[in-house]
Amino acid sequence: MQTYQLIATAAAGIEALVGKELRDLGYEVKVENGRVRFQGTMKDVIRTNLWLRTADRVKIVVGEFDARSFEELFDRTENIAWEDLLPIDANFPVEGKSHNSQLHNVPSVQAITKKAIVQRLSNAYHRRTRLAETGATYPLEVAINKDHVLLTLDTSGEGLFKRGYRKNKGGAPLKENMAAALVMLAHWFPDNPFVDPVCGSGTIPIEAALYGHNIAPGINRSFISEQWVNLVPDGLSDEVRDEADSLANYDIELDIHGYDIDQNMIDIAQENSRAAGLTHDITFKQLAVKDWQTSEVNGVIVANPPYGERLSDKESVHELYRQMGELYRPLTTWSKYILTADMEFEKYYGAPATKRRKLYNGALRTDLYQYWGKKIAPRSKPLNSKGFKRFKRSKIGARGHVGGKL
Repeated sequence: MQTYQLIATAAAGIEALVGKELRDLGYEVKVENGRVRFQGTMKDVIRTNLWLRTADRVKIVVGEFDARSFEELFDRTENIAWEDLLPIDANFPVEGKSHNSQLHNVPSVQAITKKAIVQRLSNAYHRRTRLAETGATYPLEVAINKDHVLLTLDTSGEGLFKRGYRKNKGGAPLKENMAAALVMLAHWFPDNPFVDPVCGSGTIPIEAALYGHNIAPGINRSFISEQWVNLVPDGLSDEVRDEADSLANYDIELDIHGYDIDQNMIDIAQENSRAAGLTHDITFKQLAVKDWQTSEVNGVIVANPPYGERLSDKESVHELYRQMGELYRPLTTWSKYILTADMEFEKYYGAPATKRRKLYNGALRTDLYQYWGKKIAPRSKPLNSKGFKRFKRSKIGARGHVGGKL
């Protein structure tokens, strides 16, 4: 099976997390701004699409070269063996972008790139008429930065943040891969409590449950590369998915809670958790931040509270931050991770963060304020009314249905 140069794209600030995920999966990586490079076969393409929690997409690097004229762009693009990737009926839309380059007109860059690929394929397949493009889709991108051209083939299709479980999202939702990044940055262990006090549509608790059970985040969706019969051997996709299913741990007992002051958001969160097959793993409840209390230790709080971007909202948001500080500061064994774009958060919370990390929620600059707890020896977990630990639930398949696969 052919080995490809691959790229996992990532939001600014979390490239290192994507690199760590890939290393944990056994790949050698090179972390760059906005992406992580690695190598792999089509099996690895499907595997990384299934398993990467924090990446945006997985792409095949088709070609890479410098070009300062349209003639150079055309000739070097045509010299690539496109017939090794694209069948005669391939539908291959070409997207483009250009930064700080002589070839700055993006529509022209796209048109020249497309024309060069068409000429190469027409010659390779001995076609004198227009290519039909009625088959599977192979999304291509030509990206030029400082006159360096990168031609890639997107293997994901829809962005990897689209896991397939979010049936309803409410207002201003956090993308699933950013929520997963917050869970990973919190260094949470699945045998400890996990709380999101402002859970909204439930994305952070759901991502925590997927992580806690070692469920591949892409298991409930498909990827555009799975349609490429010329590149993906018959049965390969099922083989990789079966392997992912077998690695999920459904027996581990999770203590995950999501709260929100809005009952409508709690209803949405419960709907989404059902779609993810995680109904029994997360407790969602309507509750204001100031009304929460706990006797548990060694927990983790991960929150994406309102930012108060509108002037009319600032007072209520700052009051929320004050309530968080008053409630959370005494919880010395708990670690707290709070994401906000409000640069005055520490002032209203009432304590400086142990560490701040710059992240981007979409195009918005935010900071993750981290308050690290001091862990102590945990007490034994409570018994239920019959004197036993909570019963194991029925196994729910990683694809969201009792008994396993769809």
